[in-house]
Amino acid sequence: MSQPTVLITGCSSGIGRALADTFAQHGYQVWASARKSEDVARLSDAGFNAVQLDVNDEAGVEQLATQLKERIGGLDVLINNAGYGAMGPLLDGGAEALRKQFETNVFSLLNVTRALFPLLRQNKGLVINIGSVSAVLVTPFAGAYCASKASVHALSDALRLELAPFGVGVMEVQPGAIESSFGAHASQQAEQLIGERSPWWPMRDGIRARATASQDNPTPASHVARNVYAAVAGAKRPRIVRLGNGSRALPLLAALLPGALLDRILSRRFGLHRNL
Repeated sequence: MSQPTVLITGCSSGIGRALADTFAQHGYQVWASARKSEDVARLSDAGFNAVQLDVNDEAGVEQLATQLKERIGGLDVLINNAGYGAMGPLLDGGAEALRKQFETNVFSLLNVTRALFPLLRQNKGLVINIGSVSAVLVTPFAGAYCASKASVHALSDALRLELAPFGVGVMEVQPGAIESSFGAHASQQAEQLIGERSPWWPMRDGIRARATASQDNPTPASHVARNVYAAVAGAKRPRIVRLGNGSRALPLLAALLPGALLDRILSRRFGLHRNL
């Protein structure tokens, strides 16, 4: 049998790098992408087929698809992992911040999948979209991020139905709190947005708390990667895989608690319970 292949976007650290390591350990030929050249160099040194890719660059995505077609002909697994989290009040960020969030987390996911669909169809492959538990439990000061991951959830459901006739499967992973650089990057994004002119300036501690929430008792990324591989290798692949701290409890709270009570809990957690 020929060696199975996987392409993983966003492999500089965290879940992406852990997935690359895990799939390589199980005999996959791993194509690992990253945006920065120094990260690509590290991936190459680790033995992966490292490629520099900004998932928002449509021309670059098409070039990668052509390269893969020439080199391997088909693709067994595509993991859409690249993304980031914009934190802060929705009205402070406005449409521009929302647009940037969707370009990376939603639009690029669709473009990458579209470009690689012929290769996935060739091998009756699998698309794995890395979503988030934030698609299910929406929190304040992360509205743009939550909306983008809710869109990933909706797109995954639609793609699952639309790609099935071609033998291509779709799986969505909804991580909870995972040990990664996500919190540091989210905090950096939030600090750029927080300002004294904002009506939410008195609640800046709540904004900072939300930016770092993903690193409250986080689950190691290696745990996520091992369980994602197990789901891929299993006899019956699940539609949704929830992994990590909070990935099961938070959706349960969203489903069972009355909306008004959930609002009060979240408002108090992030400092929005006092009138100004």
